[in-house]
Amino acid sequence: MLPILYRDDELIAIHKPSHLLVHKTDLDFFETQFALQQLRNQIGQHVFPIHRLDKATSGALLFALNPEMAKLMGEAFADRRVDKQYLALVRGWPDNSGIIDYPLSIQQDDMDEHCTTVRKTPQDAQTQYHSLAQFTLDWKIDKYPTSRYALLALKPITGRRHQLRRHLKHLSHPIVGDSTYGKGRHNRAFAEAFEVDRLLLACTSLGFTHPRSGTRLTIQCPLAGDFAQVLKGLDALNILQQNALAWDTPCITTPRNRRIWM
Repeated sequence: MLPILYRDDELIAIHKPSHLLVHKTDLDFFETQFALQQLRNQIGQHVFPIHRLDKATSGALLFALNPEMAKLMGEAFADRRVDKQYLALVRGWPDNSGIIDYPLSIQQDDMDEHCTTVRKTPQDAQTQYHSLAQFTLDWKIDKYPTSRYALLALKPITGRRHQLRRHLKHLSHPIVGDSTYGKGRHNRAFAEAFEVDRLLLACTSLGFTHPRSGTRLTIQCPLAGDFAQVLKGLDALNILQQNALAWDTPCITTPRNRRIWM
């Protein structure tokens, strides 16, 4: 069963687990499990995808329950009227906060399946980030005697395919567990230490004005158990419990060779 985070007469939001596609795609031809299909069978009615999360990403995923609402909410996403927040564990220590402004090239399934013209001009793309915690682990990887990691809150301003993953790679701080844009040795070290084999990226919140009622909604999504297990192992769960995802929090230094933003 997919956990339901929110439901009304026209919208439904679920907690999508990592490793689950939103819908069928030729890019993953042999996959047989999809969030759209599972949710349709679970609630016994058609659902309409509004946006998507990468297969490897977990978190809040919104569907419409009729075509008209799908169109209205699709326009809200396209017009950047939906506030999205993510949590990611990355390699290295980025700056305390900043905006990554780096255009991204078009990828295959950014285009309509019937489109034969490939646009070569990269699309503008911006991501805001804020560092919540920094860790140093006694892992010797490559030439370094220790390894540094950071927990980031992320706000994508635009919505390009793999935007967060590609932007953090561009920043030279790829997300842990990213088999496409990250580094295998760090990914394997986390998999072995915490017994988790996934991309450590999750959509934790969606905020928007309901097109029908005009009510402002904020749909919160807890971390999946496997992601939370990693943060527990890093002694960092208290960051989320103390609502440290605020963007204007000052930095303090704590013991155990780590820094936390409170």
